[in-house]
Amino acid sequence: MEYENITEFILLGLFSNADVKTPCFVIFSLCYLAILSGNLAILLTIRGSHLGEQPMYFFLSYLSFMDVCFTSTVAPKLITDLLVQWNTISFSGCVSQMFHAHFFGATEIFILVAMAYDRYVAICRPLHYVVIMSRRACYILVMASVIGALMHSLMQVLIIIQLPFCGPNQIDHYFCDIFPLLKLACTDTRLLKIIIVTTTGVLSILTFVALVISYIIILSTLRTRSSEGRRKALSTCGSHITVVLMFFLPLIFTYVPMADSVSDDKVFALFYTMIAPLFNPLIYTLRNADMKNTMRKVWGPHKLLEGT
Repeated sequence: MEYENITEFILLGLFSNADVKTPCFVIFSLCYLAILSGNLAILLTIRGSHLGEQPMYFFLSYLSFMDVCFTSTVAPKLITDLLVQWNTISFSGCVSQMFHAHFFGATEIFILVAMAYDRYVAICRPLHYVVIMSRRACYILVMASVIGALMHSLMQVLIIIQLPFCGPNQIDHYFCDIFPLLKLACTDTRLLKIIIVTTTGVLSILTFVALVISYIIILSTLRTRSSEGRRKALSTCGSHITVVLMFFLPLIFTYVPMADSVSDDKVFALFYTMIAPLFNPLIYTLRNADMKNTMRKVWGPHKLLEGT
């Protein structure tokens, strides 16, 4: 049997109630501006100061960059679609959005793992820290994150482009993702769902468990440190643990269960596409004295006066 593939999809969005769309347009627009300004401020602060020489902040600058890119693949269309009646997206545009969302999201996951490894080496093997976490090693970890994310994203795209889509064409989500698209395919996708859960879902769980174990080891090592050393280490590790929890838990709830309704998935997706990138700059600045002091130096009134 031959299928006539559809050429565009309709995104049903977050809400069906038209009364909440205008207030949400304002809220999400302000959130997106805050995400851009907050993460770019961190990125420029690190790149414009001595902090960029330290591996932890080197990775943090890339994490902020990924936050901007990840949210920018989803937020602009989510915001503009709140003002229109029919939220259409072409098939190629849908596949492109899915690829970039998975690419930037997976890169962010791998960078979070690299940051956890950096903290492990700094606290558990301090005498070898400079050698292990050299600038070359940091670049290798970032490149490995990008390559791993690229392979993951290409797998998602290859799964979708070989499927027939003959209708209906309404995606029950606010952006193009793999599970909502599989629901619209005109063929049996049960095996593909198992493959995706095995790769994306289980990988997310294993990564999360590995991160938790690494921080248990780190926290147990801190018991032998001085009170000042413990305080500083707990401050940086606490920030990272908070970000990991905010990002991974909604991700796991999205890609591990396969419920018939994706209404919960849309709420969970909102956490890792909008809420986590919004709070990351606050978490890393409010709990980090070095970051706050450097931001005062880089963005303080004297800098503004020098520029005038």
